[in-house]
Amino acid sequence: MRSDIRRAFVWMTVFYIAMAYLESAVVVYLRALYYPEGFDFPLVTMNRSLVGTEVFREVATILMLLAPAAILTRSALERFAWFCFGFGIWDIFYYVWLKVLLGWPAGLMSRDLLFLVPVPWVGPVWAPCVISLGLIGLGVVILRGRSTGALFGVDGWSWFFLLFGALLMVISFTIDPLMRSYGLDTLAGAGDASGSALMNGREYIPEHYPWPWFAVGCAMALFALIRLARRAWDHNT
Repeated sequence: MRSDIRRAFVWMTVFYIAMAYLESAVVVYLRALYYPEGFDFPLVTMNRSLVGTEVFREVATILMLLAPAAILTRSALERFAWFCFGFGIWDIFYYVWLKVLLGWPAGLMSRDLLFLVPVPWVGPVWAPCVISLGLIGLGVVILRGRSTGALFGVDGWSWFFLLFGALLMVISFTIDPLMRSYGLDTLAGAGDASGSALMNGREYIPEHYPWPWFAVGCAMALFALIRLARRAWDHNT
């Protein structure tokens, strides 16, 4: 791998670790306000404007993850690879910093509200960490393949397995909240007069994580990653 790529890996890693600290610091403040006794389900309902602020903060986070890659290269595939690498580093160190600052999560089985766009995502901490490790691997594999020239690409079958696998993993996080009518409105404490249309935010407790969806999606993505890794290493020999 070229020295300029290695240098980019070092500085991008430093940037995303620092960014993870900023993200975790925001969560520290929110939990001090809403969960002074410690975070757990059922969730405390939040002010509607604050929920909206959180949604746009998450959108801004995604843009911040994309921006360094857009500056670093003009190649769409390489930008995607740097985004995957950065997202993985950021997400893992987000939990590392929360552990340092709050002593949370207690373990990899701890349940977390993972994301809010476009609906709440709920799952155990281990699941996004597994995805993040895979994203780091995917980013490294693509960038390794591209490091000797622009001929390396992601074939159609690999894209299929990556995207369909990702969809199944997203479903694993969102299917329970959706089936139990837990959305952004309920997080903000909204509902109809009788309370029957939307579950009150104080009542939602994830009963179980539908891990088979995740397992199948993870297997598909892993198959694509191994397929690409073989091509990338062959391309560099």
